[in-house]
Amino acid sequence: MDQRTLTFAIAGMHCGACVRRVTLAIEKLDGVEVVSVNIGSAEVRVAGAGAGEKEIADAIERIGFQAARG
Repeated sequence: MDQRTLTFAIAGMHCGACVRRVTLAIEKLDGVEVVSVNIGSAEVRVAGAGAGEKEIADAIERIGFQAARG
């Protein structure tokens, strides 16, 4: 199965609760495996035709943070 790893810079995160919110938001997306989420960044692995960069960034932004490919 084809996999790709994407890294995002995330603005507005301040604490462990922020990390948890981002983790939960992106875990729900198709084909996404969370590799790591830290204050200010996230690294995710996407399998096959799973969620794209825009879908992941949109999920992060829907919960109040700013996301950009990093």
